[in-house]
Amino acid sequence: MDDLEETLQAVGPRLRALRLERGATLAELSGSTGISVSTLSRLESGQRKPTLELLLPLARAHQVQLDELIDAPVTGDPRVHMRPIMRHGMTYIPLSRRPGGLQAYKQIYPPHWPEKEPEQQVHEGYEWLYVLSGRLRLLLGEHDVLLTPGEVAEFDTRTPHAFVNPGAEPAEVLALFGPQGERMHVRARPAAK
Repeated sequence: MDDLEETLQAVGPRLRALRLERGATLAELSGSTGISVSTLSRLESGQRKPTLELLLPLARAHQVQLDELIDAPVTGDPRVHMRPIMRHGMTYIPLSRRPGGLQAYKQIYPPHWPEKEPEQQVHEGYEWLYVLSGRLRLLLGEHDVLLTPGEVAEFDTRTPHAFVNPGAEPAEVLALFGPQGERMHVRARPAAK
């Protein structure tokens, strides 16, 4: 199987995942795109090959770029094309591409999130947080710290921890996460004269 065939076969599952992520039915998607339910179903199952005439309205409906639908190969563009990920009501925007090692994310915590006091979790790794806007409450072991814009926290994720947005506005955070043993290093040196 050549690269083109593999790319085309991957479009259907990607379309299905995007629709389910948005919580839309085939009938709702049909209404917003003008594409019949049966055609949408065949596209998602891989029984129909995607065409530009079908993909353009789907990209608009899902509010994604066309290259996201087809997972276009990287063309040497050095920019990171951010693809938001929704988990547990939060938005994670990956800012780094390489697997393993340090990972960078912009995280958006919705107002008054979560609805009830969270349980603190532990896992391998090390985390560094910088609050861009809003307020973020960090529960870290026995500590309960309220971080405001411009404040930074870093900790070993083997320490029980949880996050809360107590405010009425979203909290936006830049987060760097590394596997155990890797720490972020912030260094500032005076300029040489």
